[in-house]
Amino acid sequence: MTKGFSRSDRVAEQIRRELAELIRLEVKDPRVGFVTLTAVEVTPDYAHAKIFFTTLEGESAVPELAQGLRHAGGFLRRELGRRIRIHTIPELHWVYDRSIEQGAQLSALIDEAVRSDADAAAESDSNPPKGE
Repeated sequence: MTKGFSRSDRVAEQIRRELAELIRLEVKDPRVGFVTLTAVEVTPDYAHAKIFFTTLEGESAVPELAQGLRHAGGFLRRELGRRIRIHTIPELHWVYDRSIEQGAQLSALIDEAVRSDADAAAESDSNPPKGE
């Protein structure tokens, strides 16, 4: 028997979906542009939620974006309370998610290593050892 998602997992996912929609459609702050919510973690009592986000604008845009998200936090929390039926609407804590960027860097390093190995193999094939 497989265990399904816990209630807190379902609530966290609903919070992520609702916040993403609110940010996309309702937040007018120009600092909050291209943002993707990657995950939400809620405490067992639902008092706090860590909202993990990333942006296509790069890490240099993160401080201003985080400030815009914090500034919109009261509005987002109030609207979340209207959309989600839970006893306590969590306080929102914004956390920049570096995993996407780190994954892209690792992928680039792997690609570079593969190219380097292929170049070395091609060079050794074109230059057979002397004396044979």
